[in-house]
Amino acid sequence: MEENRRILQEDLEQINNDSAIPWEKLKNSTVLITGATGLIGSALVRGISFASRRRGLNVRILVFDRNATPAESLTQYYGAEFFKQDIRETMKVEGRVDYIFHCADITKSSEMAFNPTEVIETSLYGTMNALNLAREKSAKSLVYTSSMEVYGAGDHTRGLVTEEQLSSINLKSPRSCYPEGKRMCECMCACWLSQYGVPSKIARLSHIFGAGSPKDDPRVFAEFARSVMACENIVLKTEGDTRGNYCYSADAVRALLLIALKGENGEAYNVVNPKESVAIRQMAGIVAERICEGRVLVILDKPTDEKKQGYAPSVNTKLSAEKLEQLGWRPQYGLEDMYRRMIYDWRESQGQPARIFL
Repeated sequence: MEENRRILQEDLEQINNDSAIPWEKLKNSTVLITGATGLIGSALVRGISFASRRRGLNVRILVFDRNATPAESLTQYYGAEFFKQDIRETMKVEGRVDYIFHCADITKSSEMAFNPTEVIETSLYGTMNALNLAREKSAKSLVYTSSMEVYGAGDHTRGLVTEEQLSSINLKSPRSCYPEGKRMCECMCACWLSQYGVPSKIARLSHIFGAGSPKDDPRVFAEFARSVMACENIVLKTEGDTRGNYCYSADAVRALLLIALKGENGEAYNVVNPKESVAIRQMAGIVAERICEGRVLVILDKPTDEKKQGYAPSVNTKLSAEKLEQLGWRPQYGLEDMYRRMIYDWRESQGQPARIFL
């Protein structure tokens, strides 16, 4: 049961205790979250529900997702109301909607490589429907969860990258369906704000993980963690020279709430721990040497055709969090703690001894 998972409960307490969040704005409100069974969406449901109960906020939480089964815990433990919905279709809700967190999107690299048209459709139609609902309901705030991939593959080696420093994206590559789709959705938010007054903000997410992350997540950080749990060598499928930017899941939830409640309409905010920006190869070394204490090795086993895997192009972007920090946000956990807390939570959720190693 989720309430018995120690790390997850610690995260919820930490979110609730953040005095920078103006919780009173959520009192007696209705919050709608799309993509609610994903990591970010489900973490938001948990965090808002927990704070609502502790603070007597009486928040009504509506969760939209096309996957019903994973949403059962959100309705059972956190009192959310579930709506089975393909976000490419018009969203219909009875009653008021005060805040919208639009988190639904296709994020698997394999889908970007083999099914790019659906990735584009989900991004564009889903965002249009969320914005139209916000307009219809006169919502107080809509937060669109964008991605650090919007920064493109330019030379970002001269210090921290701020929200204004976008560079080129290769439009001939189908893999660009994801970052270019994110850029267009950001533009849609700006257009709906300008023409209809829809109060939208952009959260450009770095790689987010921690307690509550799904154990079957296909992304590289989860692959490394599964290797740790199995005491198996970490296998790199690329040279690992691309730089990743990271943020702990509960830290990201606090960031999203601050952006929704204190952020400026029409503005984008990087959600990242700026101290945790490392190349994939470097992160593999950290996991092998510090998390696994040298019990596993890092080996390279590149596929014959990397393009077919849907990997993002190599980048060297290190994001700034200064703009988000001006709202009162501070990250609490670094990369090593992110791994330790996620692995501990995985073991505990499966009824295994809650430690890192077998």
